[in-house]
Amino acid sequence: MKDEKTPQKPALYYHEHPKPGKLEIRATKPMANGRDLSLAYSPGVADACMEIKATPADASRYTARGNLVAVVTNGSAVLGLGNIGALASKPVMEGKAVLFKKFANIDCFDIELDEADPEKLADIICAMEPSFGAVNLEDIKAPDCFIVEQICRERMNIPVFHDDQHGTAIVVGAAATNALMVVGKAFGDIKVVSTGGGAAGIACLNMLLKLGVKRENVWLCDIEGLVHEGREKDMTPQKAEYAQGQSPATLDEVIEGADLFLGLSGPGVLKPEMVAKMADKPVVFALANPTPEIMPDEVRKVAPDAIIATGRSDFPNQVNNVLCFPFIFRGALDVGATEINDAMQLGCIEGIAALARATTSAEAAAAYKGEQLSFGADYLIPKPFDPRLMGVVASAVAKAAMESGVATRPLASFEEYKAKLDGSVFKSALIMRPVFEAARGAERRVVFAEGEDERVLRAANAMLEETTDAPILVGRPDVIAKRCERAGLPLKPGVDFDIVNPERDDRYRDYWQTYHGIMARRGVTPDLAKAIMRTNTTAIGAIMVHLGQADSLICGTFGQYQWHLNYVNQILGTEELHPTGALSLMILEDGPLFIADTHVHPEPSAAQLAETACAAARHVRRFGVDPKVAICSYSQFGNHGCDTGVRARGALDILDATPCDFTYEGEMHVDAALDEATRRHIFPDTRFNGSANVLVFPNADAASAVRNILKTKGLGLEVGPILMGMGNRAHIVTPSITARGLLNMSAVAGTPVAHYG
Repeated sequence: MKDEKTPQKPALYYHEHPKPGKLEIRATKPMANGRDLSLAYSPGVADACMEIKATPADASRYTARGNLVAVVTNGSAVLGLGNIGALASKPVMEGKAVLFKKFANIDCFDIELDEADPEKLADIICAMEPSFGAVNLEDIKAPDCFIVEQICRERMNIPVFHDDQHGTAIVVGAAATNALMVVGKAFGDIKVVSTGGGAAGIACLNMLLKLGVKRENVWLCDIEGLVHEGREKDMTPQKAEYAQGQSPATLDEVIEGADLFLGLSGPGVLKPEMVAKMADKPVVFALANPTPEIMPDEVRKVAPDAIIATGRSDFPNQVNNVLCFPFIFRGALDVGATEINDAMQLGCIEGIAALARATTSAEAAAAYKGEQLSFGADYLIPKPFDPRLMGVVASAVAKAAMESGVATRPLASFEEYKAKLDGSVFKSALIMRPVFEAARGAERRVVFAEGEDERVLRAANAMLEETTDAPILVGRPDVIAKRCERAGLPLKPGVDFDIVNPERDDRYRDYWQTYHGIMARRGVTPDLAKAIMRTNTTAIGAIMVHLGQADSLICGTFGQYQWHLNYVNQILGTEELHPTGALSLMILEDGPLFIADTHVHPEPSAAQLAETACAAARHVRRFGVDPKVAICSYSQFGNHGCDTGVRARGALDILDATPCDFTYEGEMHVDAALDEATRRHIFPDTRFNGSANVLVFPNADAASAVRNILKTKGLGLEVGPILMGMGNRAHIVTPSITARGLLNMSAVAGTPVAHYG
């Protein structure tokens, strides 16, 4: 019992509060009334039962089974804790289930079974097949784990995967693939020396053979020394398959000339003098946790050119199973795979390895700020929080399952599946698809005013990878080059994108004279024009658009919105083009909601409200959404004579007198706009059904407050603000925008003006 006077360890507090454990069960259907109850249980549930009885595969259609994994253990080999028993292992299994949910949105039940006999344990697991779409075996000691897995795989018609074996082997395979690429060696030529003959060690060696390592080039050692023919002590059938020679030998004796050391044993097993005997550019995978077989700094002292991986997060190249198991199950479940076969595991390896060689995502860079995340000796495999893992790895697994014939629900469109996976990670991906598709039909030049910002650099890199648009950056070339290098971006200033250098540019005279020509009668002297064109990057970008050297400007990653708007309107505003309003798309759990005007008009007139509503409707259609516009106010359908109500009713009168191709209603409270029942109770003759998807407010305070509440408390993801009324010639973002947010805005900016009406 814990002494109440003793401070509780942070990990224990984490597990206990605010409620015990790390998991809970939530209903996915409403249970608000008697009708819901009759559908969820008796009598409605009988219909689902009989459909499944007639067609068993429909269990994945009418129940959670198709997205449900059992995490099963008997607690006989838990992490570094050993045989602690089933009950004590429960926190680990809950943690595993949380990782499944976090990284791949897979639901799990953790099941701890108090059964030591491997055959009986396998019997229990097999009997649970009707409940689950797949089984993840966890922390079962060797050699029992081999017996359990073999029996379950033979008898069950769903994927069974022992993560301690195959998850580790897959991540090691991906890391080894890239390590050999870095050092210029091939699997078929290398000598491998391994320590540890447990489940993970044997599985890793098996995987290396599948990748091309020759059996005769593998030397396995354990606590008793070299595994050799005729050895009887501490042997298993799995170890015996790697017997080498007929004489005893030590690790020190067999390590000479090794290209790859694979350690899954214990601390201090590999000595520096042993590393010194290895081949040039040795690859050292010291994966024992928490203390590896040898510390990286000890390796560096004797082999500065070594490639090193560990199982720890405080060193580069952490071999972490979370890179694999959520996504291999995601792909397997989505195609109804009957097993996880070699082809799927190799597909997983290829996906993980390829992702590390690609440009690092902005999200991963933000999660691991300060780390160098560019492919090379210290970055062989992606980081667990790289959101692209879902789309790349799960789709590779699904494709391999289909090609190898184990998929019972093949995908109709592999491209759509990949987009769906990306959409489940990047909340903006699905709704942004129409905008990106429209942008790909044109080659527009987008100038970024704050070109030295790392978010801008990552957005520019993504533009080059994902669109046909050409980024132009305003900034100092040497600063941009250094920040690209620091961020691990393969961008070459002046080659991959154009730069406008405020400090020295051949176009400077043209720029300041053009600006002076526009502003000469508005108090701007030649000297002031020169100074602005040296220091004001927003004005420089706007002048480029004015001169036709760029098609659109994006600015605002720092500074105040109105400050940027002033220069945009000065230079690009005309009688036909003027700022109408700022529109923010908020992506919420139940769909998109557009908010206007968040920034341009603090207190818009009735005419400005009507103009904002029309402009918003045009822009909303670019996202594939049919606009339903609500003019919001403190007043509700004429019940109050307040100023906002008067202006909102005036806007409604203007819209009524104007041919409009969208549905609108007002003036009303936000709850009436979003809930049809509330709206009809107050005003039965409402003009549209369902919920409004565009809220137009009569002052910026209200619009901005709703926008920020949805971002911070509603976990909404913002696309925007989109500056309406400027013919897509400029957009002003806010300082909180992310690199992906800038990419989304570049797609909006990259869409031809014709698409906006």
